[in-house]
Amino acid sequence: MSWVTTDAPTRAELDACVTCGLCLPHCPTFRLTGDETASPRGRLTAMAAVAEGLAPLDATFEEIMGFCLQCRACEAACPSLVPFGRAMEGARAELTAQRPSRVRTVRHWVLGRALAMRRVVAVATFAVAIAQRLRLDRVGAGPLARLRGLRRLPIPPRPTVGRRFPTAASRRGTAALLAGCVMDPWFSDVHTATVGVLTRAGYDVVVPSAQTCCGALAAHDGAAAAAKALAARNVAAFAASDLVVVDAAGCSAHMKEYGAWADEGAAVAARVRDVTELTAELVAAGALPSIPGDGERVAVQDPCHLRHAQRITAAPRALVRAAGYTPVEIDPAAMCCGAAGVYTVLRPDTSRELGVRKAAQVRDAGVEVVVSANPGCEMQLRGLLGASHRVLHPVELYWHALEQEKERS
Repeated sequence: MSWVTTDAPTRAELDACVTCGLCLPHCPTFRLTGDETASPRGRLTAMAAVAEGLAPLDATFEEIMGFCLQCRACEAACPSLVPFGRAMEGARAELTAQRPSRVRTVRHWVLGRALAMRRVVAVATFAVAIAQRLRLDRVGAGPLARLRGLRRLPIPPRPTVGRRFPTAASRRGTAALLAGCVMDPWFSDVHTATVGVLTRAGYDVVVPSAQTCCGALAAHDGAAAAAKALAARNVAAFAASDLVVVDAAGCSAHMKEYGAWADEGAAVAARVRDVTELTAELVAAGALPSIPGDGERVAVQDPCHLRHAQRITAAPRALVRAAGYTPVEIDPAAMCCGAAGVYTVLRPDTSRELGVRKAAQVRDAGVEVVVSANPGCEMQLRGLLGASHRVLHPVELYWHALEQEKERS
């Protein structure tokens, strides 16, 4: 059996791997198991075997692909520049095409369609908010326990989609903000901080109502058709925008690769900026101030799709310093925290094992505050660290410092 879709890994992509093994120590699943099939090299070998018809696309192949976190740490270490993330998305798209299953069909409907339906997300958000107030997320270790890492959701919600936030003295033009699927209802404080920082710097901020979910979760899970449809909608929604700002690292990484997902996608992708990189540039240029502080130590957790996919590492640390704090390194190897989108649901044991290790690194650093630029990572950390630590987006930390400085002056 070989590939049957145009989304599959190409021969050139698979041949780029020279099986040197430099990726192995950077792969969290290989580090956990020591199993070659749990490494990037092993997964690429399995893909090549299926592509050449030497191995079947069966349950074993599905397990090898499904165990991957898609953290893309291997890409940053690879001397041959193998596009492992794209190859993995293609392999999972092949699984969808050749091994359809009811479970995957339902999952793809949720990731590719339900998350794009604001009313569906609003109903789910309301239900979660009620569960929080009844403290049902604090009972036992069932499915609701996974919500422990979620921020307390407001009732009623504070959506930003469809709104415009003008600044009194527009100096830099207009920035369009990706509202996202769950960022808007579940992480509205991050949007508030993003809008506040951008307007302070002189941008008018618009949140186009025609936008939708970025499609990252669908793409990572092999729902290629749904991911392409979502990308096409966003390309149309942001086509006239000179700047597209994204405050979730997984979303910004995916949108920067829209050239592979939608016609005219490359034009929009070229204008996408993660909020951490843009804000750090504005501080460096003097458009935003550095706030004096007492140098309190703040741990920095690197989301995989910020560090490995976008190669952004300096910006979050620059924001911590600009807010008057001292950034603290907790993991030089930048191992995945185990959140990885829906991985926490599909493989809870592996996800938790990695998360516990990451939480231990934060505790060992002796800090009370940790910043992370991705919602999944934030939820993982907050759920495991509990009330003893504050977990914020870097732009939130900086925005709070700006507001406090404003009150003092």
